[in-house]
Amino acid sequence: MKPQFLFTPELLAKTMDYDTYMQFSEQLVAEGRTSGPNQSAPYIYYTKLNFQRMKRLNKTVLIPENLALLLKQKGTNWQWIIITEPWCGDAAQCVPVLEKLALAGENIQTLYLLRDEHPSVMDAYLTNGGRSIPKLICLDSNGDEIYTWGPRPSVIQEVMNRLKTDGVTEIATIVEAIQKAYNDDKQNGIYQEFGALLQAI
Repeated sequence: MKPQFLFTPELLAKTMDYDTYMQFSEQLVAEGRTSGPNQSAPYIYYTKLNFQRMKRLNKTVLIPENLALLLKQKGTNWQWIIITEPWCGDAAQCVPVLEKLALAGENIQTLYLLRDEHPSVMDAYLTNGGRSIPKLICLDSNGDEIYTWGPRPSVIQEVMNRLKTDGVTEIATIVEAIQKAYNDDKQNGIYQEFGALLQAI
């Protein structure tokens, strides 16, 4: 299915801007809930933790000047459709950075779409057969797809792959290892990958 037929005006009307997404996450935390059908205690806990991480990243992320310039040069009338959920740890680490990238580009609109409310959209952008998020789809002014990105930088994926190879299955252990990897990387993996994406356009 071509993106221009997938991302209909009706669907785009159901998206959120970043401020609304943050407000939605804050409301979930205040109500002791999470998004989507899984209302288990771990998901609710991670939603609260993720909201705090996002607030911190909103204040601390600074886009490198060379990448900001590239975004301004390339990102003309782009829409970034970002599939996400407040309970997702990768989304909490990446979404604030994606928003900052869009702001640096000055002419990029971000639209946030909840994965679990839109399975047909998610299923058009699977990663190795899985509904991994966040997933960014870049559309031009005609609604044609230019590129996609996600669900995480390759440097973080390498950590995930090592954990899988080592047979680690405990969720808390995986979450801790991934969190450390993100902290150590300091967003550089995302910056490098977007730099390469933009240079290739």
